[in-house]
Amino acid sequence: MIPIGDDNSDRRSRPIVTWALIALNVLVFAVFQGCGANDRFTYAMSTVPQEILTGKDLVTADRTVTDPSTGQRYSVPGLGVTPISVYLTLIVSMFMHGGFAHIAGNMLFLFVFGDNVEDRIGRVRFLLFYLFCGVVASLAHVFVSKWTGQDLAVPSLGASGAISGVLGAYLLLFPKKRVRVLLFRFITKVPAWVVVGVWFVFQVVNGLGILGGGTGGGVAYAAHVGGF
Repeated sequence: MIPIGDDNSDRRSRPIVTWALIALNVLVFAVFQGCGANDRFTYAMSTVPQEILTGKDLVTADRTVTDPSTGQRYSVPGLGVTPISVYLTLIVSMFMHGGFAHIAGNMLFLFVFGDNVEDRIGRVRFLLFYLFCGVVASLAHVFVSKWTGQDLAVPSLGASGAISGVLGAYLLLFPKKRVRVLLFRFITKVPAWVVVGVWFVFQVVNGLGILGGGTGGGVAYAAHVGGF
C-alpha cells in the first residue's frame, strides 16, 4: 500500500516548509553524500549511539563483516572524524539517507502528509515539530540499541523518525481524510487511519525483531516508532 496523494481541498496555504525540507534532503543526498557514493561524509556525520551515550567522537578503521543470513563478506567503511559536536549529528543525520529507495520513500510520505499538517499548525511550529520528532526518534534508537545489546558503533541516518512524527500528527488531525494509495496495480482511496495504521503495525512488528536481538534488516525501526 503506497500513498500517492490525499484531499487538499481544505488546505489554505502553500506548504513552503514541507517543500523546503524535501529540497534540503535531496540536496544533502545528491551533493554532500554524492547520491550515496560518499561513504566518508555519510559515516562521519551519521548518528552513532556510542557517541551520543559518551559524548565523544568515535573513529574506527574500515572493517570486513559477514552477513549472517547469506554468509557474504563485505567491507564497511570506518567512522570518520566528526567535524561538529556529536550531538549535532542528531539533527544532521535526519537529512541524510542510505540510498535512492530510502530517500524516495521518505520524501513521498513527507510530500503526501506534510503539507496538511503544516497548513493546520503553521509553518514555524511545523518545522520545530519536525526537528523535535527527528531528534526524539534518534534518541529512541540510541537507547533501544543500548538496551538490546546491539553494536553501538553502527551509525543511523534518515528522515524516517521525523516523518513518523508527521504521520502521527496527520492521524490525530485528519483521521477521516481519505488518501489515494497504490494497492498492487490499482489506485483506490482509503481513510488516513488505515494507511498510517498499517504503517505503524509494520514498524512495531519489525521493531519486535530488534527487541528480540535481531537487526531489523538494518533499519532503525525503533526510531520510526519513537518519532511516531
